[in-house]
Amino acid sequence: MNSPHIMILGVGCILFSDEGFGIRVIEKLEETYTFPDNVSVVDGGVLGVNLLGVISLADQLIVVDVIRNKGNPGDVYRLSGDQIPERIRAKNSIHQVDFLEALTLCQALDKVPETVIVGVEPFDIETLSIELTPVTAAKVAPMIDMVLSELDRLHTPYEKRKEKYVSGNPI
Repeated sequence: MNSPHIMILGVGCILFSDEGFGIRVIEKLEETYTFPDNVSVVDGGVLGVNLLGVISLADQLIVVDVIRNKGNPGDVYRLSGDQIPERIRAKNSIHQVDFLEALTLCQALDKVPETVIVGVEPFDIETLSIELTPVTAAKVAPMIDMVLSELDRLHTPYEKRKEKYVSGNPI
Protein backbone atom coordinates (compact mmCIF):
# COMPACT_ATOMS: atom_id res chain seq x y z
CA MET A 1 0.00 0.00 0.00
CA ASN A 2 1.26 3.45 -0.86
CA SER A 3 1.86 5.95 1.92
CA PRO A 4 -0.67 8.79 1.97
CA HIS A 5 0.53 12.07 0.48
CA ILE A 6 0.87 14.58 3.32
CA MET A 7 1.15 18.25 2.46
CA ILE A 8 2.30 20.91 4.90
CA LEU A 9 1.06 24.17 3.40
CA GLY A 10 2.01 27.62 4.64
CA VAL A 11 -0.21 30.46 3.47
CA GLY A 12 -0.02 34.20 3.96
CA CYS A 13 1.58 37.36 2.69
CA ILE A 14 5.06 38.14 4.02
CA LEU A 15 4.66 41.83 3.20
CA PHE A 16 2.18 42.51 6.02
CA SER A 17 3.97 41.63 9.25
CA ASP A 18 2.18 38.74 11.04
CA GLU A 19 0.23 37.87 7.87
CA GLY A 20 3.46 36.12 6.79
CA PHE A 21 3.48 33.78 9.81
CA GLY A 22 2.52 30.63 7.86
CA ILE A 23 5.27 31.24 5.32
CA ARG A 24 7.89 31.93 8.01
CA VAL A 25 6.98 28.67 9.78
CA ILE A 26 7.30 26.73 6.51
CA GLU A 27 10.71 28.32 5.80
CA LYS A 28 12.03 27.39 9.25
CA LEU A 29 10.54 23.89 9.01
CA GLU A 30 12.33 23.23 5.70
CA GLU A 31 15.56 24.69 7.06
CA THR A 32 15.47 22.52 10.20
CA TYR A 33 13.92 19.16 9.17
CA THR A 34 13.90 16.60 6.38
CA PHE A 35 10.85 14.57 5.46
CA PRO A 36 10.13 11.34 3.58
CA ASP A 37 9.09 11.40 -0.09
CA ASN A 38 5.36 11.25 0.73
CA VAL A 39 5.54 14.60 2.57
CA SER A 40 5.66 17.88 0.67
CA VAL A 41 6.27 21.25 2.26
CA VAL A 42 4.67 24.02 0.21
CA ASP A 43 4.86 27.81 0.37
CA GLY A 44 1.33 28.65 -0.77
CA GLY A 45 1.70 32.38 -0.31
CA VAL A 46 -1.57 34.10 -1.23
CA LEU A 47 -2.43 31.83 -4.16
CA GLY A 48 -5.88 30.91 -2.79
CA VAL A 49 -7.99 29.23 -5.48
CA ASN A 50 -4.86 28.77 -7.59
CA LEU A 51 -3.76 26.20 -4.97
CA LEU A 52 -6.58 23.87 -6.07
CA GLY A 53 -4.28 21.69 -8.20
CA VAL A 54 -1.71 21.43 -5.41
CA ILE A 55 -4.24 20.80 -2.61
CA SER A 56 -6.04 18.10 -4.58
CA LEU A 57 -2.83 16.03 -4.67
CA ALA A 58 -2.83 15.64 -0.88
CA ASP A 59 -4.49 12.94 1.19
CA GLN A 60 -3.68 14.78 4.41
CA LEU A 61 -3.32 18.57 4.50
CA ILE A 62 -1.73 20.52 7.35
CA VAL A 63 -2.18 24.27 6.83
CA VAL A 64 -0.20 26.88 8.78
CA ASP A 65 -1.65 30.39 8.89
CA VAL A 66 -2.71 33.25 11.13
CA ILE A 67 -6.16 32.72 12.65
CA ARG A 68 -8.20 35.63 13.95
CA ASN A 69 -10.32 34.03 16.63
CA LYS A 70 -11.03 37.00 18.94
CA GLY A 71 -8.33 35.73 21.28
CA ASN A 72 -5.15 37.36 22.48
CA PRO A 73 -2.23 37.91 20.10
CA GLY A 74 -0.02 34.84 20.28
CA ASP A 75 -2.83 32.38 21.13
CA VAL A 76 -2.37 29.18 19.13
CA TYR A 77 -5.17 27.18 17.54
CA ARG A 78 -5.80 23.82 15.90
CA LEU A 79 -8.89 23.58 13.71
CA SER A 80 -10.19 20.46 11.99
CA GLY A 81 -13.37 19.00 10.56
CA ASP A 82 -16.44 21.19 10.89
CA GLN A 83 -14.48 23.93 12.71
CA ILE A 84 -12.74 24.95 9.47
CA PRO A 85 -15.58 26.36 7.31
CA GLU A 86 -17.26 27.91 10.35
CA ARG A 87 -14.05 29.65 11.40
CA ILE A 88 -13.06 30.89 7.97
CA ARG A 89 -16.52 32.28 7.24
CA ALA A 90 -15.52 35.03 9.67
CA LYS A 91 -13.21 36.21 6.84
CA ASN A 92 -9.82 36.45 8.48
CA SER A 93 -8.19 37.66 5.29
CA ILE A 94 -8.59 37.57 1.54
CA HIS A 95 -6.30 34.57 1.06
CA GLN A 96 -8.21 32.49 3.60
CA VAL A 97 -11.51 33.02 1.80
CA ASP A 98 -9.82 31.95 -1.45
CA PHE A 99 -8.21 29.01 0.35
CA LEU A 100 -11.61 27.84 1.60
CA GLU A 101 -12.97 28.10 -1.95
CA ALA A 102 -10.07 25.95 -3.19
CA LEU A 103 -10.79 23.38 -0.47
CA THR A 104 -14.49 23.42 -1.39
CA LEU A 105 -13.69 23.01 -5.08
CA CYS A 106 -11.76 19.85 -4.20
CA GLN A 107 -15.19 18.33 -3.50
CA ALA A 108 -16.03 18.74 -7.21
CA LEU A 109 -12.91 16.71 -7.97
CA ASP A 110 -13.98 14.17 -5.35
CA LYS A 111 -10.57 14.67 -3.73
CA VAL A 112 -10.91 16.52 -0.45
CA PRO A 113 -7.87 15.98 1.76
CA GLU A 114 -8.33 15.47 5.49
CA THR A 115 -7.42 18.96 6.67
CA VAL A 116 -6.05 20.44 9.87
CA ILE A 117 -5.31 24.16 10.19
CA VAL A 118 -2.85 25.27 12.85
CA GLY A 119 -2.15 28.90 13.49
CA VAL A 120 -1.65 31.83 15.78
CA GLU A 121 -3.74 34.86 16.67
CA PRO A 122 -1.88 37.73 14.96
CA PHE A 123 -0.96 41.02 16.57
CA ASP A 124 -0.67 43.05 13.35
CA ILE A 125 -1.59 42.01 9.78
CA GLU A 126 -1.90 45.53 8.37
CA THR A 127 1.54 47.15 8.79
CA LEU A 128 3.73 46.91 5.70
CA SER A 129 6.72 45.00 7.10
CA ILE A 130 8.49 41.74 6.31
CA GLU A 131 9.17 41.20 10.04
CA LEU A 132 6.81 39.32 12.34
CA THR A 133 5.85 41.14 15.53
CA PRO A 134 7.70 39.83 18.60
CA VAL A 135 4.60 38.11 20.07
CA THR A 136 3.98 36.22 16.82
CA ALA A 137 7.65 35.51 16.09
CA ALA A 138 7.83 33.84 19.51
CA LYS A 139 5.23 31.31 18.28
CA VAL A 140 7.21 30.04 15.27
CA ALA A 141 9.00 27.29 17.25
CA PRO A 142 5.84 26.16 19.13
CA MET A 143 3.98 26.09 15.79
CA ILE A 144 6.68 23.89 14.27
CA ASP A 145 6.16 21.56 17.26
CA MET A 146 2.41 21.52 16.47
CA VAL A 147 3.10 20.60 12.83
CA LEU A 148 5.48 17.83 13.93
CA SER A 149 2.79 16.58 16.35
CA GLU A 150 0.41 16.31 13.40
CA LEU A 151 3.02 14.21 11.57
CA ASP A 152 3.38 12.05 14.70
CA ARG A 153 -0.41 11.61 14.73
CA LEU A 154 -0.17 10.43 11.11
CA HIS A 155 2.72 8.06 12.00
CA THR A 156 5.03 9.92 9.62
CA PRO A 157 8.76 10.17 10.38
CA TYR A 158 10.95 13.25 10.04
CA GLU A 159 14.53 14.05 10.94
CA LYS A 160 16.29 17.10 12.24
CA ARG A 161 18.91 18.33 9.76
CA LYS A 162 22.54 18.17 10.77
CA GLU A 163 24.00 21.62 11.35
CA LYS A 164 26.53 22.73 8.78
CA TYR A 165 29.79 24.09 10.09
CA VAL A 166 32.28 26.50 8.59
CA SER A 167 35.48 27.11 10.55
CA GLY A 168 33.93 25.51 13.62
CA ASN A 169 30.86 27.80 13.62
CA PRO A 170 27.33 26.69 12.70
CA ILE A 171 25.91 28.39 9.59
